[in-house]
Amino acid sequence: MNFQHTDDRRMLSDSLNRFVREKVDFGVRQRAAASSEGGSRSTWAGLVELGALAAMFTEDQGGMGGTGFDIAVVFEALGRGLVVEPFAGALMAGQALAASASASEAARAELDALIAGEQMALLAHEEADTGADPSRVSVRAARSAEGWRLSGTKVNVHQAEMADTYVLSARTSGQVGDTAGISLFLVPANVPNLVRRGHAQVDGGRGADLILDDVSLPESALLGAEGQSFAALERAVGCGLLALAAESLGAMEVAKDQTLEYLRTRKQFGVPIGSFQALQHRMADLLLDVTQARSAVINAAAALDNDARLVRERALSAGKYTVGRAGTKMAEECIQLHGGIGMTWELPLAHYAKRLVLIDHQLGDEDQHLQRYITLSLVNRN
Repeated sequence: MNFQHTDDRRMLSDSLNRFVREKVDFGVRQRAAASSEGGSRSTWAGLVELGALAAMFTEDQGGMGGTGFDIAVVFEALGRGLVVEPFAGALMAGQALAASASASEAARAELDALIAGEQMALLAHEEADTGADPSRVSVRAARSAEGWRLSGTKVNVHQAEMADTYVLSARTSGQVGDTAGISLFLVPANVPNLVRRGHAQVDGGRGADLILDDVSLPESALLGAEGQSFAALERAVGCGLLALAAESLGAMEVAKDQTLEYLRTRKQFGVPIGSFQALQHRMADLLLDVTQARSAVINAAAALDNDARLVRERALSAGKYTVGRAGTKMAEECIQLHGGIGMTWELPLAHYAKRLVLIDHQLGDEDQHLQRYITLSLVNRN
């Protein structure tokens, strides 16, 4: 397997890294995260103009890439800059729309508008006990005279207050945990009886719970065939897992570099503390963890388009588990190696640490993905 990026990917990576470095410095990021929406429309538009969204979709879908490595390149750059705008949610929404675009004019139009940056659609899927299992959907959708009525709650949709529409998973039949009976709906953010309960997140951004109290939607809001959207949802969530893993890798690289620089410059007893053997050993362990995380992201990116479901899903869960474990350790160790200053709000490192911890809990934490990997391996063995 060739792990070298193509020229197009290298140019995209350089462009995104340069934009983030020059236009989205730490102060800009903090002001955007503290805003009422939790993100910056201008930053979003600038990144979209550079192709951050288009790179994550195939030419048939209206993009210019769409492979696992394209997604990884984009999100590693976003992770390096600690970008708060909801590109992961948009990627997942777009992948769900793409799966329905051939059968739904509304899905095709929404996907085109998303990739062009004209509309912001986010996936609303996670619930209180979803974890790493995308089949755990309890929000209910029932047919009505108008089309559909939806009731239930989606939790912690990142930067949900920025969205124009949501691609929302709901159960039209079956029980929680069944793969059959899951449908996807296009839900406008301003639809009556949809309440967005916003809240601050530990990493400084914002999220929101979406409370659907008998929300009425037209028949055209259904994306794809009724009750047969699990495969599309699993694909969308799988892309999200890869995106989070690559974002975590980018954040880990920056946290590592900032900690190395601190160890070289901070002096105690007249010498840099990086000369102390105990700290060198701890830093060496972190360097190994970053290398292992990068290998896991490469493996997940390579497996994303594998037609063998078990191979693909195991690689994605392995990647999410690995970056969850390594990212949490990186956050803890870097703060410890910085000492008390590592906890201060003004130091960017503290925010990288918080983001790494939060990534571990998005779309299932490391324990849940380790269990999922084991379960999928047992299925494969049988």
